[in-house]
Amino acid sequence: MIKEFVTFLKQYGVIGLAIAVIIGGKLNLLITSLVNDLLAPLIFLPALKAAGVDNISSLSYNGILYGKVFSSLIDFAIVGFIIFMFAKKMMKEDVVAKK
Repeated sequence: MIKEFVTFLKQYGVIGLAIAVIIGGKLNLLITSLVNDLLAPLIFLPALKAAGVDNISSLSYNGILYGKVFSSLIDFAIVGFIIFMFAKKMMKEDVVAKK
C-alpha cells in the first residue's frame, strides 16, 4: 500500500506541485511585503504624508479601504509579471528542446 502511494506521488508529480505551492505562497508574502513596505511608501510618499498615514493599506474614505485595493493591484501586477517572465523563459526552453 505504501509503495503504491509513493508510486502515485511520483507518477502524478504531487511532490513537485506541493513544493511549487509552498514556494508560491512564500513568494506572495515577499511580493506583498515589497509592495506595502518598500515600493508604495516610495511611490506614494507625498500622498501618504498628506493623508496622515504611514502605510498605503491604511488609506480609507468613509470606511472604504481603497488603499488595500491599490496595494493588492500593485501586488497582482508584480506577481503576474514575474509569472509571465518565468513562463516565457520555460516555454522558450521547451520550444528549443523540441527542435
